[in-house]
Amino acid sequence: MKTPNTKEFLFSSWAIDHRTIIYVIMAIFFILGISSYFNMPRESFPEINDTKIFVSTIYPGNTAEDIERTVTDPLEEALKGVPNLVEIRSTSSEDFSIIDIEFDENISIEDAKLKVKDLVDRITSGADWPVFNNAKIEPNIFELDFSELQPILNISLNGDYPIEQLKVYAERLEGRIEQLPQIKEVKIRGIQVFEVEVAVDIYKMTAAKVSFNDILGTISRENTTISSGNIVSGGQRRTIRLTGEIQDPEALKSFVVKTDNGPVYLGDLAEISFKEKTSFARSFGKKAILLDVVKRGGKNLVIASQQIKELVAIPEKIGLPSDLEIKISNDQSNMTLNQVSELVNSIIFGVILVVLVLMFFLGFRNALFVGFAIPMSMFMSFMIMSALGYTLNTMVLFGLVMGLGMLVD
Repeated sequence: MKTPNTKEFLFSSWAIDHRTIIYVIMAIFFILGISSYFNMPRESFPEINDTKIFVSTIYPGNTAEDIERTVTDPLEEALKGVPNLVEIRSTSSEDFSIIDIEFDENISIEDAKLKVKDLVDRITSGADWPVFNNAKIEPNIFELDFSELQPILNISLNGDYPIEQLKVYAERLEGRIEQLPQIKEVKIRGIQVFEVEVAVDIYKMTAAKVSFNDILGTISRENTTISSGNIVSGGQRRTIRLTGEIQDPEALKSFVVKTDNGPVYLGDLAEISFKEKTSFARSFGKKAILLDVVKRGGKNLVIASQQIKELVAIPEKIGLPSDLEIKISNDQSNMTLNQVSELVNSIIFGVILVVLVLMFFLGFRNALFVGFAIPMSMFMSFMIMSALGYTLNTMVLFGLVMGLGMLVD
């Protein structure tokens, strides 16, 4: 029976009178919290979502003033009308333009990117937009996702094969890995870029009265494969192709650039060679090819790493020879799993320590209630984080533990 001086907290009284409902709610929180914990993507560092879109444009052979006049200013003028705009910043340098567009929080990054692309396409489709090599300049529209800047692991390929064959194997493995839904892209390092460098002597060009456009036009016309129509033979129509693409850089030397007063060959005007190799890779001291695997933002790092390990475990299934050495290094999933495991162990030890300390001051029953409230609060936090689309990373988990520790204190 309640006395007139008794103070009552309605929520506590309702919970005591409806204990069965409270037990059911706690069980639901426990089950959903455990499920959210195991299903949330793992990250070593928190994922930073920025409300910025970038528009970069490459226009070779132009000064910063020309880039600003022909590229940056028209794009800025069009982008001023995009909705939810906060600020536009741009930088024009030699051969390059970059525009930084910041939006407010009332628009998603996907919608903002789509609206920017529509406005940029409207400008680039105009007749005044600059052209390079008979094609209009194409601006690149992208968002900056910090989780996609660093590879989650590296794969090295080495064996008793020439570098050209290792490149074929690396591209084959690259295609299979990029088919995984967790992976954004795979970058290959350690291979030579098979491009030909034509170093023209400007004095010889002047003496022969040859321009750069003459050299570019000659290479473009001679190094090409074209269709030559059809021929009917045996009741079948077959397509005829004239193959003119060169296989050896030495063939460039015999290209005729000019025929006035005798032929002028490209080899008389320029030094022709393969482009200098700028990428080198080694694996345990051996020459190798490296593949940098980049994960998609918001995807599970641990699952992505496990899928890649299963893929390279049996190389014969993906068309690679069995004697090809495939090694995985710098795997972030191992570090992430170790950090999460250590923090989970620390949480369990902290809850036990809290219960033991409080047991001396509040008694075993009250201390047990406090110890049980900590994991339940964490399970509720996991549910909220999962519903909002956040990833589970060690820094967020560490902050959550510290906050609960302060709450208990």
